[in-house]
Amino acid sequence: MPQLQKIPHDVLEIVKEVVEERIPFNKLISMKVEAFNHDSFCLKIDMREELVGNFVQGILHGGVIAATLDVVGGFTAFLSVISQMEGSTPAEKMQRFSRTGTIDLRIDYLRPGRGKHFIATGYVLRTGSKVSVTRMELHNDEDILID
Repeated sequence: MPQLQKIPHDVLEIVKEVVEERIPFNKLISMKVEAFNHDSFCLKIDMREELVGNFVQGILHGGVIAATLDVVGGFTAFLSVISQMEGSTPAEKMQRFSRTGTIDLRIDYLRPGRGKHFIATGYVLRTGSKVSVTRMELHNDEDILID
């Protein structure tokens, strides 16, 4: 198994910019990168009226939850893959990113999305040559697991 390498600072800055500024949908939801390394990735979204799915209960829309977890899972997988690309340039790593996509996503909605903000975290379970498997979780500001 390849030795995991530290992610270079320039790649970290690019990832943060891509997530927060370059992907219009992420910007619409106001996703903010909280932390990440070669095997985990963490985003924060603040609750806003525009993100409500059930207006009676005032809870986070399930589609916002799914989209956020999709982004977290994708970037978790991507960072795991590029950490194994020893000797590659940042441009080669970003080229690999351009070919990265989700092939499956399963969500178990455990509780209604109530909270002032939400933290989505992804963890690498396995990374192969073509497919990475990640686990994602969404917690509210009281650290209650939403899904």
